[in-house]
Amino acid sequence: MTRLVRSAAWAAGALVAGCSLAACGAESAPRPTGDSSTAPEPAEIDYRDGAYDATGWYGSLPSHHEVTLTIEEDVVTEVSITTPAEDPVSLQHQQAFADALPGEIVGQRIDDIALDRLAGASGCSEGFMNALAEIKAQARA
Repeated sequence: MTRLVRSAAWAAGALVAGCSLAACGAESAPRPTGDSSTAPEPAEIDYRDGAYDATGWYGSLPSHHEVTLTIEEDVVTEVSITTPAEDPVSLQHQQAFADALPGEIVGQRIDDIALDRLAGASGCSEGFMNALAEIKAQARA
């Protein structure tokens, strides 16, 4: 066989083998059913609606916040937080955190909230996240 004929024969054999493998793969692959533009089902509600209270401890002093969180259909609709610090610097951090908190979490799904620093206050964030964990446990449906 000439070189051209051998190349053509090899290419034809590769093509047949490739088609055979593709056909096998197509037979075993699941085929989509239904309309692919259908929106996914809404997520299940994981938390009972209501207002919940918790204390979030943080820091080495230790410091804390009293947090009240209102949940409707797994979304935070309202939050309030105390600023009980007596030290002026700590109180300033707590107040800045409390002022910024509603803008960060109101309207958010409770499971999507993850704060590690807000308004320059990482310790306050830790206290809030501890309170949030307690609230989630209370509200679990």
